Amino acid sequence: MKALAILWQRHRLLLVAFLGSTVIALFFATRFVISLYYWSDPAHRDQALQPWMTIGYVSRSYDVPRDRLIETFGLTPPDRGKRPTLERLARERGQTLEVFESDLKAAIARLRSEEGTQ
Repeated sequence: MKALAILWQRHRLLLVAFLGSTVIALFFATRFVISLYYWSDPAHRDQALQPWMTIGYVSRSYDVPRDRLIETFGLTPPDRGKRPTLERLARERGQTLEVFESDLKAAIARLRSEEGTQ
């Protein structure tokens, strides 16, 4: 504890910077571990499509490249922080959710078969 007091007295800015960077590193390490745990659970693989899902979530769940899935539907990659749901994408395309989901399933099957042959 004495060493910490000496560091605080002599190198306050350095100690604050070190503690701040440690907190940031722990935050990102925790996010990584949670993500790793979530996606390694078989229950999150090939989930039934839901209106709240995004293209990114679907691509991760079905293990297909997100960019190829976006390209297949002629979508533009969403801006950072904006992730349109399947329901919104269907509405923007003038389709019902059921029709969009069937098109999405067909695209996933096609991408999986292409990945398997390469």
